[in-house]
This record gives sequence, C-alpha cells and structure tokens, in this order.
Amino acid sequence: MQSVAGATRAVNSEPQKALVRVESAAEVSWKTLLAEAVRSRAELFELLGLPADRLGGSDAEGGFPLLVPRGFVERMRPGDPQDPLLLQVLPQAAEREEVAGYVADPLAEREQLAAPAVVRKYAGRALLLAVSGCGVNCRYCFRRSFPYDEAGVSRAGLQRGLEAIAADSAINEVILSGGDPLLLDDERLAELLGRLEEIPHLRRLRIHSRMPVVLPERVTERLVRLLAECRLRGVVVIHANHPAELTGGVPAAMRQLAAAGSLLFNQAVLLAGVNDSVEVLVGLSERLLEIGVVPYYLHMLDPVRGAAHFAVDERRARGLQAAVLARLPGYAVPRLVRELPGEPSKTWLAGP
Repeated sequence: MQSVAGATRAVNSEPQKALVRVESAAEVSWKTLLAEAVRSRAELFELLGLPADRLGGSDAEGGFPLLVPRGFVERMRPGDPQDPLLLQVLPQAAEREEVAGYVADPLAEREQLAAPAVVRKYAGRALLLAVSGCGVNCRYCFRRSFPYDEAGVSRAGLQRGLEAIAADSAINEVILSGGDPLLLDDERLAELLGRLEEIPHLRRLRIHSRMPVVLPERVTERLVRLLAECRLRGVVVIHANHPAELTGGVPAAMRQLAAAGSLLFNQAVLLAGVNDSVEVLVGLSERLLEIGVVPYYLHMLDPVRGAAHFAVDERRARGLQAAVLARLPGYAVPRLVRELPGEPSKTWLAGP
C-alpha cells in the first residue's frame, strides 16, 4: 500500500506526477501541491529572499532530503534565516555532527516490531506503519533513518500486519502512523479503514498526521466522510510546534475534521530556536484552542542522529512548562513528556 509520495525519503526523489490516480478535483489538488513541493535549498532561499551566499550544506544532510510544501513556505517570514518554521525543515551542516547518545533508532522501535508494519509499545494499542513517506521532512524526525523496508512497510506487509492485529484480541486501538498515513489517497485509506472496521475487538482509530498542518488541502470531503462513517471512534492527532503554522487553510481543515466527529489533539516537540520560549508556547496553546484542538503533549526531543542542535535541557524545559502553567488554565497546557524505550507509557516530566 504505497502512497503517491512514498519515495520522498529517497535522495534526489522526483515528484511522482505520473503515479497520481485521479479520483476527484480535491484529491488532484493536494496531490499536485505535494508533487510541486520545494526540494532544494536554492529554491527555498529564493522563495524567502535569503542571500545565496548563506546556502552552504546540501539538500539531503544525513541522507534525509529536503521536502516542504509551498503553502508551508508561505507562512515563513521572508528574509529571516532564523524563522522558526524554516528551521524545522532546512537541512543544516550541524546534522553531520556525531553526538554521543544520538542514534538512528532512538526509541528502539525495531525491537518492538510485533509483525510486519506493526509496532507494539503500550498495552491495548498497536501502531500500524501505513506508509514510509511524509508530506514534509522535519529535520528532528525520530524516524528519519528508520528502515521502513526491513519493517515490512508495504502493501504485503500491511496485509500481514492487519492479520496480526486481527489475531490479538488484547488490541482495542490502532494508531495509524508512518511516515504520514494521510499520504494514502482516499481510495486506499477507505480500503484500510474497511479492513480495520472488520476486526471486532477494535474500538478506536487514531491517526497521527502532520498533513492537516503542512498541507491542509489533504482534508478532502471524502476523507471527512470516511472518518464520519467509520464505526471506530476517531481520534486525530496533529503536529504543530509554533502558532505561525496554524494559519492559511489549517483552521478550516480542523473544522472539517471536527465535523466528522473526530477528537482533535496536538503533539508538539520542544525545539531550540523554534518554540523554546514561554511566549511561543503560550501562543501555540491559545491558537490551538481557537481552532478547536486540545494541546496534548509537548515532547522532549527524541535523541535521533542529526538533531542534537534542537535539544533543550530538561531543567529549562521544566521551567518553561511551569511558566506556561502560570499563564494558562490547566486544560490549555500540554503534558511535558519524554519517551523512553521499553517503558509502559510516556514519562511525564511535568503537566497541568
């Protein structure tokens, strides 16, 4: 089960226009926008009016290519090399540095593969890796070096993964992840949801996706209908780190997902230079609430190789969290957490 952008993690990947399977004007729109995403530092700098003499580096530091939709670029501040949205997607030379403790698989997920494309971390839940690509390549991604092929992320692998989930009655919630599961087009997503609905012991469907933020056009009428008609209780967890991300078509996309009956939550990652200030974190929570999304988790950075320059010290993180809690009601404050391999849940460092 391969998305139209399933090859986006390969260096020098090209837009997959020839693979687009036309279903509707809306679907053509988001697929076209994804195919036209920015894939070079030179073009990104030109769009933002940044001087070419600051280019340096490569388009694929650490073998992880630059990929960012143009609509997301339009939310960046022109002429500002420290724009917080730009820093999340711009390959930098710092990614080449070897830092002790920063590894390719920081959450030891390969050890937690219970079946092809299925990761079992917590009781009652199974994480299904639906695709290998994303709609944007975030430089701090903890799966930036994940071996998707070895993990069985393919149409055949998903088949075997679904069979494993069906055979385990202890699982009551499936979490669609990847990559980004909303890279599946509506037809293939409908096929997958139909298979999951047939498993009697499943009660909830959770979708973790950055697509509604970076490419809100992905929230099509058919997608909304699929979620509304699914017998499984729907939960959509988006990923935004800065209030400037939540503009353009994002509020409308959130309204559509809410209209489908989905519970909406946000996970953010605490990133140096991006959102490591009280004002930004407060602004993020306020903006999320304005568009109907509950601030859920604020993650400490997973120590993935190539992302050490984003790290924020835990003591400072706790201080930021305390300051945010002093400014906002408890329901507006995400839990500050760290994920540790082998633990039965996220580790709470602070919360409301």
